Amino acid sequence: MRNRSGSRVVVAVAASVLLALSGCVELEEPGAGPSTPAGGGGNATTMLGELTVASAGTMKGYSRNRFPHWRKTGKNCDVRDTVLQRDGSNIELSDCNVVGGSWESVYDGRSFTDPSQVDIDHMVPLANAWRSGADEWDDSKRGDFANDLDRPQLFAVSASSNRSKGDQDPSQWKPSNQSYWCTYAGHWIEVKHHWELSVTSAEKDALTDMLKGC
Repeated sequence: MRNRSGSRVVVAVAASVLLALSGCVELEEPGAGPSTPAGGGGNATTMLGELTVASAGTMKGYSRNRFPHWRKTGKNCDVRDTVLQRDGSNIELSDCNVVGGSWESVYDGRSFTDPSQVDIDHMVPLANAWRSGADEWDDSKRGDFANDLDRPQLFAVSASSNRSKGDQDPSQWKPSNQSYWCTYAGHWIEVKHHWELSVTSAEKDALTDMLKGC
């Protein structure tokens, strides 16, 4: 049976919370990106072993609107601006809106200078989360998941890679940048572990294989 506990883990107040309150405070050094999996492949393997393995649920009742995003982080600014600012370099702002900069997509190594050409990817896609336990959450918790800046859940990547990925898990889609596979697997596992989402057997096998490169 899948672990679908509605409990929430209380996390320490971090820079991301300050950003949400102020709307214009930098989350991290520009281009820093989300944190890498703590402890590397070893901890990721341990967390993977703790995930519930279950068949994927249905899409019945699913809508992206059930995962409210992007949350406001200031006047005319939202979580998308936060991620663009965090993941880019030479950022140009209008108030706290990101209007220019440079970004390198970790999924495929492509570079961009126009923020409109960059998508914000959910590491664990919303539809995948729905099929692995989020269908039993309320919309408030789904909103917390969709706007999670504390886990490695949100990334600025090329629009083409984001749309190629869709809602597929690592058994169905992997970044073309193979040097990123270890980190990708670790991030995927960390997000699912924190949010107590299940994995399919094929998904677990793919993640196990990707961690071998760590």
